[in-house]
Parts: sequence; structure tokens; C-alpha cells
Amino acid sequence: MAGKFGGENRGKKGGRGLKPKIAIYRMTTPSPVTSPAPKHTVLPPGAWLMVAMLWLAGGSNYLSRNLPTTMRGSIVEEISMTEAQFGLLMSALLWVYAFASPFGGFLADRFSRRNMVLGSLFLWSIITSVTAFVENFEQFLALRILLGLSQAFYIPAAISLIVDYHRGPTRALAAGVHLTGYIFGASIGGFAGLLAEKHGWSYAYTVIGLPNLGFGVLLYFLLRDPPRESHELVPTSSALVEIKFSEALRSLSKPGPFYVMMAAMCVQGAIGWMIVGWMPTIMAEQFKMGQGAAGFSALGYLYAAQTAGLLLGGIWSDRWSLTNPRSRIIIPALAILLTAPAFWLTGWSPLMIFTIISLVLWGVAMGCLGANMMPIVCLIVDVRYRATAMGLLNLVINICGGLAIYGVGLLRDAKFGVNLILTFAGFGVFLCGALLWLTNVLVRRKESAKLIV
Repeated sequence: MAGKFGGENRGKKGGRGLKPKIAIYRMTTPSPVTSPAPKHTVLPPGAWLMVAMLWLAGGSNYLSRNLPTTMRGSIVEEISMTEAQFGLLMSALLWVYAFASPFGGFLADRFSRRNMVLGSLFLWSIITSVTAFVENFEQFLALRILLGLSQAFYIPAAISLIVDYHRGPTRALAAGVHLTGYIFGASIGGFAGLLAEKHGWSYAYTVIGLPNLGFGVLLYFLLRDPPRESHELVPTSSALVEIKFSEALRSLSKPGPFYVMMAAMCVQGAIGWMIVGWMPTIMAEQFKMGQGAAGFSALGYLYAAQTAGLLLGGIWSDRWSLTNPRSRIIIPALAILLTAPAFWLTGWSPLMIFTIISLVLWGVAMGCLGANMMPIVCLIVDVRYRATAMGLLNLVINICGGLAIYGVGLLRDAKFGVNLILTFAGFGVFLCGALLWLTNVLVRRKESAKLIV
């Protein structure tokens, strides 16, 4: 360190009599918080091919997860269940997925991310195919729980793999492109509904599950694990093998930017799931729309804007990060803060245009955040625990999302008006943006504290 910055060499003979200027640097474990802008400009072979393969895998993930919502009528005609039981099919997967995500992230930090992705894909494909043969609600519920467990191991491993392939000015764009696959998978779920109408819901599960297995075989031959970025910071690879879950949690539990980011993701998960779960119903009631038209309007505007945000936010962040790494945090924070006034207008105006504007702005903001979430993690946590950090973020997002969906239902039962619910959501949006901005402030302070003169 001293040789690099000249503090030691200048004090030696031969320094031509110049008075040495000694800078004292705090010697700590290398921390991504103080890392300069990425210098990797040459991508390793197959970097974008990996993104393309994982784009398809991510689409399969969300398609398999959301199948019951697109085939509800066909399912309840053949399998007797109450409305609450049908809701449990969705919430059970969400809760299991949430609580298993941190452990799935830890395994991705310790073992081969390629094997984690492949194992998760094969498991959820098999479970999807087997679901076609269930005969009662209990069997259906058990398979939904297993599906949530299997999918919890995919996202931390896949995103960690992508950011190690893309370490320079393509990192956020690559992460954003990958997440557009999830939107694609969620969007084409309607085709499963059409298959169920013509051939039955079991046929739809079979048609979707079996090709997934074939794609898994293809991925087995194409997917490769890149060298971990931590290899550049940790002297021996044995340090990676000895990573323990307790050590990861201890590192991530230290007060700092990650705490604040987790709080921001709690609020983001609550608002995001509230919009997906209730906005179609709110629009149908507020604007006297049919169920289908309201659902298409709410989710159509949201997903289209989110796709744009994933791509544009990723490109913008990658370019700006070359001079300011904190742009990964600044861009989504500003996008979210600008969205809050639109929600307040939506709550108190009878005009549909404000509802559309709020959905579009929120979609763009969520795209910017989605593209930059793992790059932000790379800035603020120990390089060895990135996937574990993503698992913890998935945990709080989904827990708070489930609580928000239930909470809005309680507010509606208590006869709270739509305007009050959307106004409350607007304050939540503002809080989410403010917490992200605070994360940026804490990172900037840590950067400033690195050098002690």
C-alpha cells in the first residue's frame, strides 16, 4: 500500500531531498463500499450469452410461479377449494420462498452458482410437471410449498453469477436485461389460461413443465461459473470454502448502509405487492371498469414501464458509475422520490390519467431499482456475502409484500376509501426513496472516512 502511493519510497535515500508527504490509510478488510469505479471494460467470453440463458430461466421461474392466477377458474372447477384456500396457494409459496431465500443466497456464496441455478431449475420444472396430476387441495398446496422452496435458490445465484461476468460498465444493464425475463414470464401467463380453457389446467401444467426440463439440459452444457470477484480480494480460495452462514449474518448485521437498504426494500416490497395485488381492483371500482380491462390496464402499464426502466436505468447507471459509483443508488432513489406526488394525485383526483401516470412512474422507478439492486449490494456489503445479502433482501421484500396485501384487505373491510389507501401508499413511496437516499449518504461518508491525513 505504501509503495503504491509513494509514502514509503519517498522517505528513502534517493528521493532527491523532497519532503515526504505521508498519507496514512486505514488497513481493513477490503470493502466494496470504498471501491473505485469498475475498471473491467473487456467482457469475458460468453458474458451476454449467460444473460440470455438466465433471461429464459427467469421467465420460466415467474411463469411457473404465477400459473394458478391465470387458470383459477379451471382449477377450482376440478379441485374443490374455498376462496381462502385458493389464496393460500399463492401466499404459501410467497412465505416459503421468502424465508428460504437467505439460506439459498448463502449456498450460492459458498458453492457453485451454476449448480445452484441448474438444481433449482430442474426442481421447479419437475414440480410443475407433477402438479398436473394432483387430485385435491392438500396435494396442490404441498407442491406449491415445494415450488417456493426450489425457486428460492435461483435468484441470488443467478444475479451473483451475472455481476461476476459483468464487472464494469455493463453490470446494471446486464442485471436489468435479466429481470426483463421475469416480466416476460409473468406477461405470457395468460396463454396458460387459454390452454386451460381449451384443454384443461393439467394440460397447461404439462405443456409448460416438460419443456423447462429440456431447457435445463441445454443450460447444463452452456452455463459456466465465472471466477468470483472475491478471488481478487481474498488470498486463497480456501477462505471461500470456509464461509459460514453465521459469519455472513454477522457481517451483514453490522450497522451501516445495508441496514438502511433493507428498510427501503421493506417499504418497496409493501408498495410493489400492494399495487400488483390491489390496483386492478381499485381501478375497476374507481373508474367503473370491467375486471379484465382493469387488470390489463394496471399491470400492462406497470410492466411496460418497468421494462423500460430496467433497460434505461441500467444503461444510465453504467455510464455514470464510471465517474461516480454511487450513481447506482442515486438514480433509483430520485426516480422513486419523483413518483410520490403522482400517487397523491391519484388518490384525490377522479381522472384516470393520474392513475396511469403513477403506474408508469412507479414502473420506471422499479426498473431502475431492479437493474441496480445487485450493483448496490456490490457497493455496500462484503464481497464474499453478496448472494446472502440478496437472499435477505428477498426475504424482507416478500414478507412485507404479503403483509401489505393483507393490510389493504383489512383497510377495505374497515371501509377506508380508495383515496386514503393511495395517499398512504404515496407516503410509503416517499419513505422508500428517502431511505435509498440515506443509503447514498452513508456510502459517501464511508468513502470520505477511508482516507485519514
